[in-house]
Amino acid sequence: MTGRSEEEKQQIARAITEALATPDEIRDDWGRMIVDMVLPDGVWSRPGLNRRDRSLITIAALCALHRPNELKIHIGSGLGNGLTREEICEVLMHMAIYGGFPVAVEGMAIAKSVFDAQPDDQPSG
Repeated sequence: MTGRSEEEKQQIARAITEALATPDEIRDDWGRMIVDMVLPDGVWSRPGLNRRDRSLITIAALCALHRPNELKIHIGSGLGNGLTREEICEVLMHMAIYGGFPVAVEGMAIAKSVFDAQPDDQPSG
């Protein structure tokens, strides 16, 4: 566990629910569930895999499952967690074989949109 304050967890939950376009009626409960189960105190904080590797796995899963909204978020997060653009592209290419060409094509389009929105000085590898 990370030992974050309740206020920090609430801020994280709000940022997540805003990124996921959550209805106001469930926003706080949904955000709290994500914070408790996923991050910062959930699966992303477990020992055994670093955040960079978890990002790579998550991108592959979201691509294979054709979850474009989450994929876009996690490609951006993956860059922040130390993945290079080339590594993200390689995992998306890998998904063409194991997830199917249509999901890989969609994943590449999403990656391009995320990369294009990054500052020009963003390292690519």
